[in-house]
Amino acid sequence: MAEEAAVSEAAVSEAAFSLQNITITDDSKDDYQYEEVSADDEFSLPEDDEDLSKALQSIHDQAEDAQIIDFLSVLTSEKSVSDIPQAMDDFFCNFLVRLGMHRTLDCFQTEWYELIERGMFTVNDAGLVPDVYTRNQQLETENLCLKKDLESYKQSVNKTEEALQKMQKERDFHRMNHKRVVQEKNRLVSDLKRLKAHYASYEPMLKQLSEKYQNSLTQKMLTSLERDKAMGQVTGLQAALESLESGYAKQISETKVGHDCTRKKGFEGPTQKALRETRQQKFIVVASSSCDPDKDAEKKMGRRDLKDSEFPDDPEGTPSFEHAKEHTQPLKSGQYQLSSIVKVHDFAVSCLDLHPRKSIVLSGGDDRLWKTWGFPDGNILLTGDGHTDWLSGCCFRPSGTQLVTSSGDCTVRLWDLSRRGCILTLRGHARAVRGCSWHSCGDFVASASADGTGKIWDVNSERCRYTLRGHKGSVNSIEFLPFSSTAVTSSADKTLSLWDVRTGLRVYTFQGHVHSCNHATFNRKGESIASCDSSGVLKLWDMRKLLPILSIDAGPHPANHVAFHRSGDRVALASSEGSVKVLSLAVGQLSILRGPGVEVRCVRFHGQDSLLSAGTDGRVCLWTWAQ
Repeated sequence: MAEEAAVSEAAVSEAAFSLQNITITDDSKDDYQYEEVSADDEFSLPEDDEDLSKALQSIHDQAEDAQIIDFLSVLTSEKSVSDIPQAMDDFFCNFLVRLGMHRTLDCFQTEWYELIERGMFTVNDAGLVPDVYTRNQQLETENLCLKKDLESYKQSVNKTEEALQKMQKERDFHRMNHKRVVQEKNRLVSDLKRLKAHYASYEPMLKQLSEKYQNSLTQKMLTSLERDKAMGQVTGLQAALESLESGYAKQISETKVGHDCTRKKGFEGPTQKALRETRQQKFIVVASSSCDPDKDAEKKMGRRDLKDSEFPDDPEGTPSFEHAKEHTQPLKSGQYQLSSIVKVHDFAVSCLDLHPRKSIVLSGGDDRLWKTWGFPDGNILLTGDGHTDWLSGCCFRPSGTQLVTSSGDCTVRLWDLSRRGCILTLRGHARAVRGCSWHSCGDFVASASADGTGKIWDVNSERCRYTLRGHKGSVNSIEFLPFSSTAVTSSADKTLSLWDVRTGLRVYTFQGHVHSCNHATFNRKGESIASCDSSGVLKLWDMRKLLPILSIDAGPHPANHVAFHRSGDRVALASSEGSVKVLSLAVGQLSILRGPGVEVRCVRFHGQDSLLSAGTDGRVCLWTWAQ
């Protein structure tokens, strides 16, 4: 059809170019014979009254109409080819296959081809499937899909409505709660303002009462000291009178205030307030007492053991503090450097102590053993075995011939180095013993336990003289103030306590830590206390004013142990993060010493320029001061 259209278009164009505009007159007399045009032709000549231009235009229009008709016929033929309906047998076969009706399909094909072979009808006789059926089937399928989508949309809309209602209810609830909180906040703010104003009105009175209380305490302490002194003089005079009457020549030693253990019944005064002074510094420890002196003396004399040791007194100008001046020389600038590492235990090392006169180190660990080894070579000298649980503390006797250890088996053991064995086992704690300390006189041992008590043991009489009760949590450490009758304890109840070991009474409590206190110790002069807690905070306390003087946060890892340098100008802290932190009090600088990277349990200063740290890997690090 396209070729025919092209041929006709070429013919029309050729005819267009062959025409000429010739004017024909009536009087022309040429011999040309014109052909006669019939009325059935596709076009007719114009009438006489029309000119030639109109005729040409009409011919051109007819040619364009023929082209349009031919093009439409081509389009119609293409559309008929693309829209050929599907054959009837193919439609049924596809329909049965889609539905999975294979048996029906087999029956249909058997009968269909049998009829065709017989010649009863041909394929053309079956005809074609009208488009309306296939279209209806498509529309039904689309309708089912649309219904499913509609149901899902309805469910989504219902869920959205429920969620919206729930959110609206929550919004209203939170709005009401916010309004209530705002009202409570405003009420609390007004109450706080009113309380501040009320407290400000009482502050001058409280300050005045505090001053009166301090004055009364001082006056009471002086009165008690004078009374004890007078009673001591009366006791001495009575003893002298009795010796004269009995005829025995007996030398009577001067009776000292509050420490005479040979008094008779009825003459022992209450020495629950003591004044401790050194030539450089003075500090006051006050103890309360409500017992009758006569009854208290009778009670003590009734419990007296002939083997009991005498508690030391606190004379003015104690020689030990005078001797301590030799070790308080100014320190040189520099820093500690790791010099060597010594492997001494198989498990964690929990405690260290230094021999008072020799270069020997004592260590105890979780392997239930204590060991003495040379410094700095690390050669093992002695090994002690006897505890049934981990060791928590160890300490040399001031004479250097014996040592004491504490353990998780609830016992405290005394060991003789010459005998190389345990000579005394002290039992009395209900739970694990967390630490121990030997008094500088060598006659008393103190122990701290997780049962919330501390005990003062008499080595000579082998019994507990006093049980220190007052802490509300585990007592983690205990230590004597050198050459005195004072001890300090640290506890899990976040406090430190000072105790008078002659009476077993608590005389003062330091409060300021916000976490469990792990350890506390005195400096050599006895004027300061250093303590550390489980959050890594290090605090220094003034023994003269009984107030905190310094607080440093070295956390957040727990601090396990604290130690003073003999000069008192450095403090070492054992940290669980695997480092040793050294604070220089002169310059206020905190340096961090990093070793093997394991938890550090204990630190000790050795001499003037050495530092020891023990870790959970059973090794001891030796640090040397380098300028």
